[in-house]
Amino acid sequence: MDGYIIVFNLPPKKKNVEISKFCQMFYGQDTSSWGGKYRYHRRGLLDDIPHRKLSRGVILIYQDDLETVLRFLEGYNAHIHAREVKLIEEDRKEMGK
Repeated sequence: MDGYIIVFNLPPKKKNVEISKFCQMFYGQDTSSWGGKYRYHRRGLLDDIPHRKLSRGVILIYQDDLETVLRFLEGYNAHIHAREVKLIEEDRKEMGK
């Protein structure tokens, strides 16, 4: 089973608030209450998609999820490069298939 590598970045001049919202919606976010008594994770798109984050703005995903991820990134006007790649065993293990 082959996958895709997606390299993306958000347009320059995006406000920090917009970038923060993007990261929360895409990657999810670990949050704690004031004082750290309660901890929880706000789910993001990638919580439901097997993926491997290689670096900032670089992820590996399976072909089945390509359209979903691209549609999300296009909604934020991200500059996107996507290429089909052959996944190695380490990628498959980390991605859970």
